[in-house]
Amino acid sequence: MVMHVNPEARGDERGALLAFIAEQRGGLRRALIGLTDEQASSTPSASTLSLVGLAKHVAQVEEGWIALAGGPKPEAERTVDAYADGFRLLEGESVKSVLDHYADVARRTEEFFRAAPSLDDTFPLPDEPWFPDGQEVSLRWLGLHLIRETARHAGHADIVRESLDGRTAFELVALDQQ
Repeated sequence: MVMHVNPEARGDERGALLAFIAEQRGGLRRALIGLTDEQASSTPSASTLSLVGLAKHVAQVEEGWIALAGGPKPEAERTVDAYADGFRLLEGESVKSVLDHYADVARRTEEFFRAAPSLDDTFPLPDEPWFPDGQEVSLRWLGLHLIRETARHAGHADIVRESLDGRTAFELVALDQQ
């Protein structure tokens, strides 16, 4: 895959983390190029994941992590229903509105990281069974975690898109550059 990391970010750890997160977001965004809401909502692979659901979910997860670290709180409350709704289009939503929201989340994430005094600053992990009790992690850890989370789902998006219409990530990069 073509690397799109901003050359100005090379000497700046904060900028490099943000650039790698942005690169992976681009993979998710590109997977939706040229699709109708219906196509983007379909589940053509063995998975129940749709392309728009992946983009919506990753935006929701990123927004939640930034809030946990002390950044702006998400507009939507975190509930079991909200989690399930995070994988599908709701009435009044579209691919465009999901991508617009995701772009806004990305902007707020970048502002949060740029404003943080240090990547060594810590925050407690949430009280969830899959996290150790009482552990704190750094903003550096959060940046790396967001790269991992976004990359994992961008890979899912590649598979779903190819199952949908045969388009590969390489073709979508070329379309995105037109």
